[in-house]
Amino acid sequence: AAFIGVASNTDVVEEYDPATDQWGAIKARMPTARSAVAWGVHRGRIYVAGGEFQNDQLMAAFRALEAYEPAANRWTALPRMPVPRHGLAGGVLGNRLHLVSGDVQSAGIPGMHLHSDSHDAFEIGEQR
Repeated sequence: AAFIGVASNTDVVEEYDPATDQWGAIKARMPTARSAVAWGVHRGRIYVAGGEFQNDQLMAAFRALEAYEPAANRWTALPRMPVPRHGLAGGVLGNRLHLVSGDVQSAGIPGMHLHSDSHDAFEIGEQR
């Protein structure tokens, strides 16, 4: 079995319409190209957190937290996570986006595995 050691970084945002079973036009690109993010949805906004970037010269985890408003087709940068992480879990409970666990170091570095037990909660209820 083959292993691909470099993540596929992307900033592409696509929209699927289940009523027509069609993919629509490409939307506003994410400000941060990355993979292995966490996400959650609250009041029509899509929140994307963390992730990693890899190419032949750089491997890094991100602290980024950004929100996408589909109706306006616009991204907003929010306060960053205290610790950069990728492969983390995300979910919305009430008016908070919870970001749990993940790895601090990019997964592509052989012999390096720095796991985080962090649990951050961001208030998102008042933002519109």
